[in-house]
Amino acid sequence: MQPTPAPESQSATDSDLLQQVWSLIDEKKGIFWDLSDRIWETPEVNYTEFKSSQGHLDLLKKQGFRVAEGVADLPTAMMGEAGEGGPVIAILGEYDALPGLSQQADVAQPLALEDGANGHGCGHNMLGSAALLAATAVKDYLQANGLAGRVRYYGCPAEEGGSGKGFMVRAGLFDDVDVAICWHPGAFNCVTDANSLACNELNYHFSGRAAHAAATPHLGRSALDAVELMNVGINYLREHMPTSARIHYAITDSGGFSPNVVQAKATVRYLVRTRTLPELTELLKRVDKVAQGAALMTETTMKCNILSGDANLIGNRVLEELMQSHLEQLGGPGFDDADYAYAARFQETMSQEEIRSAYQRVGCAYTSGELLCDYVLPLDRPESSMIGSTDVGSVSWVVPTVQCRSATYTIGTPGHSWQLVAQGKSSLAHKGLTQAAKLMASTAVGLFTQPAHIAEAKAEHARVLEGTPFVNPIPDDVQPPFPGSH
Repeated sequence: MQPTPAPESQSATDSDLLQQVWSLIDEKKGIFWDLSDRIWETPEVNYTEFKSSQGHLDLLKKQGFRVAEGVADLPTAMMGEAGEGGPVIAILGEYDALPGLSQQADVAQPLALEDGANGHGCGHNMLGSAALLAATAVKDYLQANGLAGRVRYYGCPAEEGGSGKGFMVRAGLFDDVDVAICWHPGAFNCVTDANSLACNELNYHFSGRAAHAAATPHLGRSALDAVELMNVGINYLREHMPTSARIHYAITDSGGFSPNVVQAKATVRYLVRTRTLPELTELLKRVDKVAQGAALMTETTMKCNILSGDANLIGNRVLEELMQSHLEQLGGPGFDDADYAYAARFQETMSQEEIRSAYQRVGCAYTSGELLCDYVLPLDRPESSMIGSTDVGSVSWVVPTVQCRSATYTIGTPGHSWQLVAQGKSSLAHKGLTQAAKLMASTAVGLFTQPAHIAEAKAEHARVLEGTPFVNPIPDDVQPPFPGSH
């Protein structure tokens, strides 16, 4: 028997509906706190998230989802679906960690669990757990109310520079999705503004000729010289590119450790970012010309290969207003005195610049002495110039997308830091991920019960992108940057 469509008359902000959804979250939140903590304890970086993805797979199956493993030819990617007929709403999860950020939990000083090991310095242990909790609550709501619709959890690997979602988009995994919903841990509670940079990560390989650096230097052609000249050229280029663009580099292969041998091979990795995909295409042409010039000056050869790429975020006002209305009814995570005392210990380790930057990042005024955000920011805020990149951007070009931030750590905590890792199993983390799950779940249910919102969101999405077709920044011939593949 097929579920029946929801009546159009049911309000997406009906308090009884919201309370029912949020109660479903509260009934199971402990299971997902445990998942978050277990992911924190086994931090794995890009495309090596085997234990982390298995934890999500096991819980998907236990909660009754229909599961597809290794989707898009990514061993640590997955999809779990529940429900029948109706619209398809995706809830996106992540679980990758960062290298070199090992840190003991709840310790307000840098103290590694294991020197040089990984750590969850961006809160993705919470991110995937809350997303899966939200998807589970939506599944339970649809079943309990006999509503048509499918909720789909996407387990997305390698957000930190691996562009996992971009490869999933390229594989067509979002082609039948009506709306995508996601979140990210943060210091404040808000609907996230669609403000990110498109980017590509690329390797520039230079090949020359080895020679004795003293006896026959004239016979050598230094690939390392080419790398250094490219870096000099890029530094001059910075003056003549849009102020919002960003270029970063790392020398990944300097050609060896013997200064008396002219280096025959060297590689530099570049990350190029701009506000939009069309701008990215143009700036990459100029970066390539600098690389070609470096090769010409040194009589070396140059080869470039793209590793990954993310599109800039495309916002959707219809979805953002719906999510904001639910967030204002939900309120903050509900921190208590013990949480504030905990936060005070960590904020003592942060500079005033770090604390002020936290407010600048979300476009709100600095408040002296504030430890935690237990309130809701308005939807419309000044745009921040502190912008990063995310592979959610590529999803947002192919399906209407909305995301939020929930307070899971102390105000002023730097991203990708030992302080963020240390707070990853705390009460702050558990309460914040629960709030995020409630907001994502109620937003999804609001769309299922009021499908007119879906139609409006899709119409807006089509208007915004009219005349600007999506070109995935990951070319068709580029394979995922699995460890050891480049």
